[in-house]
Amino acid sequence: MKSLYNKSDTLEILARVERLSPQAQRMWGKMDLPQMVAHCANALDMAMGKINPRRIFIGRLIGPFFKSRYTEDKPFSKDNPTSDAIRVTDGRNFVAEKERLKKSVEQFSTSGEVNCTRHPHPFFGRLTPSEWGIGMYKHLDHHLRQFES
Repeated sequence: MKSLYNKSDTLEILARVERLSPQAQRMWGKMDLPQMVAHCANALDMAMGKINPRRIFIGRLIGPFFKSRYTEDKPFSKDNPTSDAIRVTDGRNFVAEKERLKKSVEQFSTSGEVNCTRHPHPFFGRLTPSEWGIGMYKHLDHHLRQFES
């Protein structure tokens, strides 16, 4: 399984982020490129405990049944719902958000599992640091595929 706690996987993600250009067109979804990059940085902030959203009701009910999808090999499907805590709907500066995302990826990766949040995911609930590392890789891969040609 790929994980942001694996150096080679982190380097792959950083290279893909670096290749993003303002001309990239989205393949699906509602966010534009700067919003997507900001959203991904926000998700990493959540995984590092800088953002601690409350559990959503539906997540408490069915989240545990879908938790395996967060860490399985299969990529995330398109147009999944997003937590309000990390959703970005306002205008953003692409260059600034791209730099923030790269720093967040590096910080999450180098801080290691010991510094991963213990706060539950808003939908899936409690995750181990290993599950956060896999899930954050998959989340970034999902959104990078959204804008890669």
